[in-house]
Amino acid sequence: MTGKSYILTAVAIAFAICSCGCARLSQGALVPVAQANTEGTSLVPVLVATKRKRSTTNPGEMFDSGVAEETSYASVTISMPPDAVRKIGDVQWPPTSPGDPQQSFVTVSANYLDQQSFGSALSAAAKKSGRGKVLLFVHGFNNRFDEAVYRFAQIMHDSKAPAVPVLFSWPSHGVIGLRAYQDDLENATSSREALEQVLDGIAANANVKEVTIVCHSMGCFLTLEALHAKALRTGKIGDKVKNVLFVAPDVNINLFRTQMREMGSARPRFALLRVGNHRLLHPHNHPRY
Repeated sequence: MTGKSYILTAVAIAFAICSCGCARLSQGALVPVAQANTEGTSLVPVLVATKRKRSTTNPGEMFDSGVAEETSYASVTISMPPDAVRKIGDVQWPPTSPGDPQQSFVTVSANYLDQQSFGSALSAAAKKSGRGKVLLFVHGFNNRFDEAVYRFAQIMHDSKAPAVPVLFSWPSHGVIGLRAYQDDLENATSSREALEQVLDGIAANANVKEVTIVCHSMGCFLTLEALHAKALRTGKIGDKVKNVLFVAPDVNINLFRTQMREMGSARPRFALLRVGNHRLLHPHNHPRY
């Protein structure tokens, strides 16, 4: 990706992330529905790697906020309503399940995968795209799994990023509050090794030529930790990870400076976007960008 195209794509993605509203998905949003009327709709397939536990109580959730021992994988395809009936940056949550594909986002497929099937699906998508580019999204604080999937589908559709979408979902509780923030921070921290391994797996795929990482709020802390650990472990982050976009990063600036130095000069290009007065609760009042 050239410098100019990367900047344009980065700005589009940042706008798509920070324009999202705060509406919540109803239960059952990830239960696949038949599309009776597909005229004008768009399909966004998303590959998923997650440290969340499989949900045993809500089939429309797929994964809950529990921390799993092993990384799980999935593929979800979201149908977007026609552009004429929606605003860029908005997610039309279905008010009830099943939703109307002409008026709201709906799920048309949701499948659990094993690691081998995930790799095969990634290879097929990279070949089909003809570019071999992957966009890996790491969501932020206060995101349930179903919200993260729908939001990423919206980001991919509205930014028109020319890449295969892969979501890394860590076990955020999807709740606002100081205790919830602290719990999310612990879960984000405990997901570092899993994200590092997912990055290794994507980079090892022969059909993937380039990886751009986009992270939001607390997801930027997790991303920074994973990249820093990988650089220390192997001496480099890897040639395929070309770009890292931090959107409204919830990261201590002194930590960022230290870890950037320790990553060395052979690191990807970083872009940091702080949009408006976007701030999150932070129990330690760390300075931000």
